[in-house]
Amino acid sequence: MSQNDLDQTARDILIGNDQGGYTVPTKGLYPYQWNWDSVFVARGFATFNPDRAWREIELLFEGQWRDGMVPHILFRKDDPSYFPGPSVWGTDGGPIPSSGHSQPPVAATIVRDLLELDGSDAATGRAKGLFPKILHWHRWYMEYRDPDGLGVVAVIHPWESGRDNLPDWDDALRAVEVKDVEPYVRKDTSHVDPEMRPHKEDYDRYLSIVAACRKVGWDPEKVARTCPFFVADPGITFILLRACRDLLALAGKLGLKQHMAEIEGWVSRLESGAARLWNPDLKAHVALDLRTGKLTDGVSSASFLAPYAGLAGPDVLPAVQDHFDRIGSKVRYLMPSYDPDHPKFEHLRYWRGPVWAMVNFMISRGLSEAGDAARAERLRADTAALIQSGGFAEYFSPETAVAAGGGSFSWTAAIWLAWATPSHAEQAA
Repeated sequence: MSQNDLDQTARDILIGNDQGGYTVPTKGLYPYQWNWDSVFVARGFATFNPDRAWREIELLFEGQWRDGMVPHILFRKDDPSYFPGPSVWGTDGGPIPSSGHSQPPVAATIVRDLLELDGSDAATGRAKGLFPKILHWHRWYMEYRDPDGLGVVAVIHPWESGRDNLPDWDDALRAVEVKDVEPYVRKDTSHVDPEMRPHKEDYDRYLSIVAACRKVGWDPEKVARTCPFFVADPGITFILLRACRDLLALAGKLGLKQHMAEIEGWVSRLESGAARLWNPDLKAHVALDLRTGKLTDGVSSASFLAPYAGLAGPDVLPAVQDHFDRIGSKVRYLMPSYDPDHPKFEHLRYWRGPVWAMVNFMISRGLSEAGDAARAERLRADTAALIQSGGFAEYFSPETAVAAGGGSFSWTAAIWLAWATPSHAEQAA
């Protein structure tokens, strides 16, 4: 398929997955509105329909909870093809039935992008409308996912990280007692090869965490103190740090300077806290189980997001580059979601090895901003090659380029349009 054909196919996927203002990740496997999926999708729409890009994010924030949290799933309709649906979550925090926790907060970064792409009065007005909602969400993260002010952001559930079955969660997940789980039938494995999905024992514990949080009414303070799973995540921490920097820039651009001191405080806290996630033996940022104080022992794709967060000093960037080159010599396509030298690496099982286009986009952006154009371009070229070979899949094998997970995937199409397509590279040159 030619580049122009791929560009058009990507646009067709976004249009085809449009449900009237919000976009599903892919039909069948994911029939609802997902949080960070929608925000990346907006970046893709911005390449050909700016109004639709803003609408995507505006509809996401329609589901914001009263306490500021933006859920990871909005159940805008009851679709029996997906499990667990709204009845399992048992939430009542916002105007739309939803899951009970959040997802990586990329919205501020993409809203800043949209405003820079179109600085019209209309775009400025829409950014101003979103600003207080994003501010409320970031405030929720800082209060309830870093309740002790450590400067690291925890997740209460592997799903909240966006990287569901990452090996970094294994030990903390094993400590979760399986209880209060009704008999259930998974739907994901009827859409996708089970060898590409989390194991049943993982799902039992996923649902046990949901049950524990449901017992305390999803009260964010009680959840932070009692949830059986509470792990500081470099992915969320770095994405939020980057988002806070972008929110600060938006505050300045939009004339909302009264909020800048608060946001600057968040940036400072997260910059300082990142050192807690540094594993000196690995020379990489990893996850930290806040219940046990134990650091994990593997390099994940999130370890490469430090430059994206603005952490690219002489103690960090060379280590990131060394791991990049080591892993790049082990696999054909970068960046695997987990270190291929680690015994838990699986090249086709969801977040235990496959390549994800939107993570590559963020890593590449950080490296480019740190002055490492060559490694940034390697990521773009690898992502483009995977899509050209396997189409717009959910994720890909870093070893064989096999397309895996769901097909006709919205955020893969969006990332192609916004970054990976060769025409974008030519325009940026």
